[in-house]
Amino acid sequence: MRNSSRSDVDPFIVMDVMEAARKAEEAGRHIIHMEVGQPATGAPSGALKALGAALETNALGYTVALGLPELRRRIARLYGEWYNVDLNPERVIITPGSSGAFLLAFTALFDSGDRVGIGAPGYPSYRQILKALGLTPVDIQTAPENRLQPVAADLRGQDLAGLMVASPANPTGTMLDHAAMRELIEATRDAGASFISDEIYHGLEYEAKAVTALEITDETYVINSFSKFFSMTGWRVGWMVVPEDHVRVVERIAQNMFICAPHASQVAALAAMDCEEELRGNLAVYARNRQLMLEGLPKAGFTNIAPPDGAFYVYADVSDLTSDSRSFAAEILEKAGVAVTPGLDFDPVRGATTLRFSYARSTADIEEGLARLRTFMAQRG
Repeated sequence: MRNSSRSDVDPFIVMDVMEAARKAEEAGRHIIHMEVGQPATGAPSGALKALGAALETNALGYTVALGLPELRRRIARLYGEWYNVDLNPERVIITPGSSGAFLLAFTALFDSGDRVGIGAPGYPSYRQILKALGLTPVDIQTAPENRLQPVAADLRGQDLAGLMVASPANPTGTMLDHAAMRELIEATRDAGASFISDEIYHGLEYEAKAVTALEITDETYVINSFSKFFSMTGWRVGWMVVPEDHVRVVERIAQNMFICAPHASQVAALAAMDCEEELRGNLAVYARNRQLMLEGLPKAGFTNIAPPDGAFYVYADVSDLTSDSRSFAAEILEKAGVAVTPGLDFDPVRGATTLRFSYARSTADIEEGLARLRTFMAQRG
């Protein structure tokens, strides 16, 4: 049976690393997981209690395609609490994770063949989802002096139908400040292109609050998720905010693609939003882990790193150590028992000489992982 040309997408390499780590654990080894962007903590306790109560009284069938009205209202209120943005809840759309939001956004905004800019290094699934939809991803090679974030000058001559930015970014954890975000939004508008802001790491900031695109314009798509700050990766529930005249467009697509996001996950997500104390406790762990990584990675020999403003990643230039990050990551897993992600996932051009380290696990795991990396690098010479 034939396959479509659209199906010819690259693998998500971090998932392959996870599988290699799983096999090592199955064989009896203890692996420290620095590869995956997944909190070690589970959903907040209040979310679990709310779902348990709902299971006793509710069949949890389909919701409307746009999501539970009370969840949409609570998300709109979050924008007032976090950013002082007065958001109409009618603009909030609940999605099956941020991945579902990407599918909806790309389908609603772009036609086959359209060129969509994405920063490199950047989240690999942007590129593969665009390709699977018959769109053309355009890697914008970001510069270290711009903290590996795109800037307006990078858009010149690109002939883009849209631009996707992420702040805090994956894999670097770097953020756009208000001026940089505004400059990108204005440059995209001047080019007649659509602007999409991936904000799934908002809430995970350490020294300054992340800027939402909604502070600057209503003519944007903003995508977020309960996976990261709210510690609900496997629940597959996220949201996006769209201009008012796009709501019905996205609703029609969502009705046909997904029917709705999982009802049970929406119930849990609503309760999770009021578990502030528990969630801030998680953030304190990440902040401690971040400091350990910034101190410990250079001591292990990974000296060229981009200090992260948010998220829970450190991106390292390892060009002095390897020209094949995939084999280097495999060597670290085999000899040190630490799973890390090769940069090829994030940047097909420069990723052969970079690695991403996640510090989303427990502090004890981070301390053990750094000790193993120091030993491995000392023995490697």
